[in-house]
Amino acid sequence: MRAVLLTFCVLALGACESSGKLMTLASDDGPEEFAIVPSKPLELPPDLAALPAPTPGGSNITDQNPDADAVAALGGNPAQLAAQGVGAGDGALIAHAGRHGVTPGVRQITAQEDAEYRRRNGRRLLEVVARSNVYYRAYRRQSLDSQAELDRWRPTGVQTPTAPPAPSR
Repeated sequence: MRAVLLTFCVLALGACESSGKLMTLASDDGPEEFAIVPSKPLELPPDLAALPAPTPGGSNITDQNPDADAVAALGGNPAQLAAQGVGAGDGALIAHAGRHGVTPGVRQITAQEDAEYRRRNGRRLLEVVARSNVYYRAYRRQSLDSQAELDRWRPTGVQTPTAPPAPSR
């Protein structure tokens, strides 16, 4: 009788978990604070006749444009961001990256493969009951041990300037 009651309790607790996700970073407790972007201060333009016609769903002159702001802050020309296509300076890089061909829809393919992998390597019964995070267990074989890689590359003479200095022996 106790075994049946214990089994029922474990299964009932396991049914409480509905997400099935390996690692949940989002919360449904309130608004997403990073989705709120303050607008620029309102200003009266020098010539009201030069204002563009309003477009529903379009951009506004008070909307933030972080890419253009970063380019301007670094001394670049933000108008270049609107240019279509690949710039002349990046053509060789794009050609080299695609020299063996490209797979159309690679993002959708990898998302589908990852969803299948997560389905096969999801939570086990006791992990559901304990509400434990199984992300690291599921992806352990795909992770990179940074210290082991550093130890492997240092003797070859490859510079690792962002790594901590080698321990003195």
